[in-house]
Amino acid sequence: MLNSSSTTVKNLPLKRRLCFLLKLVCFVSSVLIFCEFLIYYVVIFQCRWPDVKGRAHMSEKETSASVLKAIVLADAHLLGEIKGHWLDKLRREWQMERSFQAALWLLQPDIVFILGDVFDEGKWSSPQAWADDVRRFRKMFRYPVSTELVVIAGNHDIGFHYEMTTYKVKRFEKVFNFTSGKLITRKGINFVLVNSVAMDGDGCAVCRTSEAKLVALSHKLNCSQQKLNHSNKRCSDVEKLPTSEPILLQHYPLYRKSDAECTGEDSALPEEKNIPFKEKYDVLSQEASQKLLWWFQPRLILSGHTHSACEVLHAGKIPEISVPSFSWRNRNNPSFIMGSITPTDFSLQKCFLPFESRVFTIYCAAGALLVILVLAHVQLLTPPFYFAQRLISKHKAV
Repeated sequence: MLNSSSTTVKNLPLKRRLCFLLKLVCFVSSVLIFCEFLIYYVVIFQCRWPDVKGRAHMSEKETSASVLKAIVLADAHLLGEIKGHWLDKLRREWQMERSFQAALWLLQPDIVFILGDVFDEGKWSSPQAWADDVRRFRKMFRYPVSTELVVIAGNHDIGFHYEMTTYKVKRFEKVFNFTSGKLITRKGINFVLVNSVAMDGDGCAVCRTSEAKLVALSHKLNCSQQKLNHSNKRCSDVEKLPTSEPILLQHYPLYRKSDAECTGEDSALPEEKNIPFKEKYDVLSQEASQKLLWWFQPRLILSGHTHSACEVLHAGKIPEISVPSFSWRNRNNPSFIMGSITPTDFSLQKCFLPFESRVFTIYCAAGALLVILVLAHVQLLTPPFYFAQRLISKHKAV
């Protein structure tokens, strides 16, 4: 009986230490699960699809049938084997994968558009490196059968104009089923896909092919909308398309002098806004921009490339939205666009992802608390309650 009591007393400190260790493990695990998994759902859950005119008077069934729910993101820049450190790759790809999967699960879009620069080193990639990048992309940006994914070519995918080759373009087209001048029509809404890297206008082989397809598509759309006084003879043999004015999707923005007029918390930094843009490098040339506006008379243009947000009106009536980068490597506050679109109207809403600085703040606060708890447990730091109790006892004694 005496031996049993003695054993219990000896085991008590060990049990306390194991219990404390278990609590620490639970605390650390909870912080990790929240910061690396749950936070994406918590933040994206707050995003709501914007309303379009007349939607408030529709039933849920009518809304589902007539309104296309689209997510638009840009510039993921999956790191490659040359510039990408393995830890940077692991961190950034995990963040984008969790954000994308959370967005699909919570928002359930009909279609997702990625406006170029999916990869960071597509312009340099060897066949083996390209295959590896594509495999990682498909894992990160996997999607259910109820959602469609459309990917546009960017300069980091196929190279800047002086680096672009037919081989790189074909390689990208084969993986993503993308061609410049391709029309995608969903729920009566026309989307025109543009390879903006091939809009230099210098007559290169890829440029000629791309522009020819765009001109042919412009003719079809104009005939369908009976624009530009096309004669019946010119349009008699042309395939009729939905009359909805098109939405242009491309990587490069149309020409603008700089980001000086851009506003919002995710616009360019103040010191960068007044830096002039270079034509055919930062933005399309004035000539190419005028061509696209004249050919298609779009009701909306969506572009990427600058990694910052901007809203511009072209010709005083055609809005262009530059979509910020989806990667935390390029921004502290990535985001994507949510669009509710009908054949005659659209409404856009921005959905911000978790701020990386806030995630680091949570980790720092949790780490400080962890240190305090450990020091208090080993009695190197007096817990506040007992410290106050001792002060009161000393005061009474005096």
